[in-house]
Formats: sequence, C-alpha cells, structure tokens
Amino acid sequence: MTDALVARTRDHLFAFLGALRGAGLRVPANKQMGFFAGIDALAPATVGQLYWVGAATLVSAEPELLVYDEVFRRFFGAAGLDAAVLAPEPPPADEEQPSGRPGEGDTDVLLDQTGGGAGLAAGGVTPEGVKRFAPTTPPAHEVMRQLCRELPGAVPPTRSRRRRPGGRRWQSLDLRAVYLDSRRTHGEITRLHWRDRPPRQRRVLVLVDVSGSMKQHSPDYLRFAHAVVATCARAEVFTFGTRLTRVTPLLRAPDVDTALASLARVVLDADGGTLIGPSLRAFLANTRHTALARDALVLVLSDGLERGDCTAMVDATRRLSLLAHRLCWWSPLACDPEYRPVTRGMSAVLGHLDALTGVRDLDTALTAVRRHFVERTDHV
Repeated sequence: MTDALVARTRDHLFAFLGALRGAGLRVPANKQMGFFAGIDALAPATVGQLYWVGAATLVSAEPELLVYDEVFRRFFGAAGLDAAVLAPEPPPADEEQPSGRPGEGDTDVLLDQTGGGAGLAAGGVTPEGVKRFAPTTPPAHEVMRQLCRELPGAVPPTRSRRRRPGGRRWQSLDLRAVYLDSRRTHGEITRLHWRDRPPRQRRVLVLVDVSGSMKQHSPDYLRFAHAVVATCARAEVFTFGTRLTRVTPLLRAPDVDTALASLARVVLDADGGTLIGPSLRAFLANTRHTALARDALVLVLSDGLERGDCTAMVDATRRLSLLAHRLCWWSPLACDPEYRPVTRGMSAVLGHLDALTGVRDLDTALTAVRRHFVERTDHV
C-alpha cells in the first residue's frame, strides 16, 4: 500500500468518525483509540470485518447502532471500498441466506478476539459500552449482610504508627508523662508511664477482573467489593480488563444496586479483553496506588487467563507480593477440586501468592472470609 493510499484511508476513517459525531453518536477519544487499536490488531480485509470492528468499539446501545449503520453505509458504500460486500449478489439456493448487516459471518471471529461469547477465553479487544447489572436478589442481600458481619474480624490487624498512653510494661517509656508526674513530687520519680502502638484495621486492596472471561462472576465480585468498602474504613477497589479503573468512591453508595449502576457508567472495559499484566503494571507505576498496597491485605479476583506474553503479569504479581502483607488470589476455576494452576500465567505467579482460593460467587466468598483469608497455596 502506497503512502498516498495510506493517507487517504486514514483521512477517510477520521472523516467517518467526524460524521458519526455529526449524526449525534458520542465518540470520545477512548472509543476512537479502541477503534484504531481494533483495526491494528485484526487488520480487517473486508468492509464487513471493518463494520464489526467499529460496531464493537464505537457503539454502546441499540439506538446508536441504527445511526452507526446509516453513517457506515453512506461512507463505505459510496467510497468504493469493497462495496459489493454491502450489497452482495444473491447466494445460490443451497447456501444459507446471510443477514442484512455486512460481515455477519465475521461475528464469531470478532467475538473470540473480544473475549465475548460464553466468557471462557481471554481476549484483547474491548467492546466499550455500559454494562447493566441484574438487581441483587434477597438471598444475595442476606449473604452480603453476613459478609459485613464477618469481614472486620477476618481482616488481619496491624499496629498504628502513633503511640498512645498505656499499654504493657517495657513497650515504650513515656518520658514526658514521667517528667510531668515528677514535678508534683519535687523531681522524685514515683511512677513510670508507658506508651504503646494500639491495633488498628489493616488496609484492604481489592483488584477485580471484569474481562469477558469473568462476565459470569464479576457482578458478585463487585458486590463483595461493595461489602468490603462498607465495612473496612481503609479499603480501596480497582477494576481491570484492558485498563485500570479506581471505583472506590462509587462503591461507597449505601445501596449496592445504586453503586453498581453508577459503576457501570465508568467501567467501560467490562466483558471485554484481558490484559492482567499491563493493568497491574499500570497500578504499580502510580506511586499513590503503590502506597495503597504497602503492608495491605491484597485480593486479586481473577481467573488468571492472561492473553499473550505473561511476563508483565508475573513481574507485577511478584512486586505486589513484596509490597503486601498478604497477597491472596481468588479464582472461580479453583472451585473445582481437580483444578491445577497449569496455565503459563498462574503456574508462574503461584510461588508469589500467599493463598489461592476458589471463589465464584457471594456464598464461596463468605466461606473464604470465614477462613480469614489464610488458605495456603500448598493444597495445589
């Protein structure tokens, strides 16, 4: 492809995005970046494949799809770029009639790339949009109430950095209190005073995988995170799929369904691709985030199905284990008694974990909490 043709194609794609905005479709910068990333990753050979790349990255709701269809047909039907795909010849009688949208046969390939479908494989492309969570059922509310009762006692305590009067003898002599007391007896010391570092709740850091392979479990994981924020004063929650998102302020809403509804408008990579290593690296690259993990109880809620090279995932997990008081990994796959972490990513990070526990819903999360997060990885 010549440089002139590349420039014309690029200008045509930018004009297409501008026409979408002019037609009333919201196409922010992050969606445009996803669109071009999808083109770069999939290298669509037909207009039909290009259609589904754009539909997966630029469209968030069914009404927007109608606008997208009209603009797409206007641009790529009139541009002469494989226009026969947009108006195909009638198929032979013995072939199945395709649907009216271009590239319908390419859907399965793109779903496999985005981690969609049944949610069993890792993906690399994010179909950004608003995820809708089902209302929390009464039994789930009851399990969450039990979680809120169990969590404060399950989190291992730590000692405050500030010293307080009192405590056991020989902890730390309170010289100021001894001096003030001796002034009443004309300089004679009749009593020793001590200071101690009282216990306090340890910081809890929860990292929730919301990628396509976790779509069946991430709603309950987020409900668990809501319970953690409600009961632990020093809790922080981040989600990751293809990017890292801090969601702690949104999870402070008293009602869990209200919190998840507001969270769905912020976590735009839900049910999309899987980039565990780059997401954890992005967390560790921020010094403010790193401070949240230092000496904290860190929970990673993920199946560990990394896509591509696992070097970043292993390196980030090792650094997290060095920072954290305990690093626990909750995986829905580990609920199977025959599960063994034999994938490249999980087998490599296993030595850096303090615990690998099977958790797939709120009930299994409650069981794990009652074990005080201390189930060792030795059983695997």
